[in-house]
Order: sequence, then C-alpha cells, then structure tokens
Amino acid sequence: MFAERFKKAWQIMFIVLLNLCIISFFTLNTTYEVSALSKMGSRGSEVTKIQTRLKKWGYYKGSVDGIYGSQTKSAVMKFQKKNGLKADGIAGPATLKAIGISSTKGSNNGNSDYNLLARVISAEARGEPYTGQVAVGAVILNRVRHSSFPDTIAGVCYQPGAFTCMTDGQINVEVADSAYKAARDALNGWDPSGGAIYYYNPKTAQSNWIYSRPTITTIGRHRFCK
Repeated sequence: MFAERFKKAWQIMFIVLLNLCIISFFTLNTTYEVSALSKMGSRGSEVTKIQTRLKKWGYYKGSVDGIYGSQTKSAVMKFQKKNGLKADGIAGPATLKAIGISSTKGSNNGNSDYNLLARVISAEARGEPYTGQVAVGAVILNRVRHSSFPDTIAGVCYQPGAFTCMTDGQINVEVADSAYKAARDALNGWDPSGGAIYYYNPKTAQSNWIYSRPTITTIGRHRFCK
C-alpha cells in the first residue's frame, strides 16, 4: 500500500515538473519573440525610425509607414553592406547601433558610446596633438546635438561618408591610450573645436565643398569648421 502511494506521489511530482519545464520553455520563447528586433513583418515606432533615417541617407525610397516590408529590408541590406555589417536585412543590435537607434537590449550603451568615440578619435586623429584629438571627439558630440545629424554617437559615427576611418579600415586598428582620455574629456564637455561640426586635413581633403565651410580654428593638421 505504501509503495503504491509512493509511486503515485512520484508520478504526480514528475507531471508537475514536466509542466513547469513546458511553461518555462514557452515563456522563454515568448520573451524572445517580444524582444525580437525589427525584421520582415515588424511594425511600430522602431521601424518608423529605421525608415526615417535610411530615407534621409538615401537608402530607402518608400513611404515612412512603420511597416517592415521588402523595400525596408532591401534598404537595411544596402546600409549593412555599406557599413561592413552582415547583410541579412534584419535590424539587429549592431545594425540599430549603426543607424543610431537605441534597442531595448542596450544596457551598456554608455560604455559602448565611450569606446566607439575613443576608437574613432584614435583612427581619425592618430598622431595629432592631444587637443586635436579631443576636438575630433567634440565634433562628433556636436553633431549628436545638431538637427542635421543623427542624435546618437553611434548614428553619427556610422553615418555613410562621415568618417574615412570607417571605410579605409583604420577603425579596426588598436586604439591609442590617449584617445580614451580624449573621449572622456570630450564627453565631460571640453570642446577645443569651438563648436565645430566638421573638420578636415587640407593636404588630403578631396571635396571642394568642405573648403566652403567657415573655419573656426586649426589644431595640428586639422581645420575645424561650422
């Protein structure tokens, strides 16, 4: 009698544990689906932001309707190819970061922004005076605050054609220690550029347009302009 009751108790416990495992499995899957990033069939404000940014930069030609259709996917793929990302047409964390849109998974955005800023400073201003390195960081931050540019550090840094280091491979070179310090000083408000939103090296600049920008100051080999 006791053995039979013991057996039934174990059977009941097994069923309860099995049900808990099944519930946990579907709960995890549901959480994943809820936090899934924008892809074909997605709708909402994040898609609208993606379309708005990519339309502004010339990748997207359709209407900004918040619906992730084939045109949006194609535009995302073009952007990904241009910026060295996996061209799968899915706006995952890396793609959203490059576009300048914060995802729900960006719990370390502050640290990521600091590291990215330091990486761009190092790539763009390696060998420049320390003040010039800080000034390059300040230009990036000035763009974040300017209405004509993306409103995040990642968005500014990854904007197509904005920085040559993104296309010539310099962004992947080891970051100089001074660039980390320069990034911190720029983030803390030091702006040796005087509010500049552009800079260029007159010995290497190939765009006639950049020469039309009013110069604010010159630091090292870079002219900083409005």
